[in-house]
Amino acid sequence: MAIVLGGHVRVGFEDNIYYSRGVLAKSNGELVARMARLARELGRSVASPAEARKILKLMDN
Repeated sequence: MAIVLGGHVRVGFEDNIYYSRGVLAKSNGELVARMARLARELGRSVASPAEARKILKLMDN
């Protein structure tokens, strides 16, 4: 719903361990790839790591 409403999405094992009902995700990468695919299918772009750091106001080391 966040994607449709123009918001940002956080994804990974810290938030959810399931890929679908009753099916454990194999990796964070699997969850991220799915969300990126969904975002693109809904006409949204996906931030690069550098863009995400800027959005979240994180410092580069």
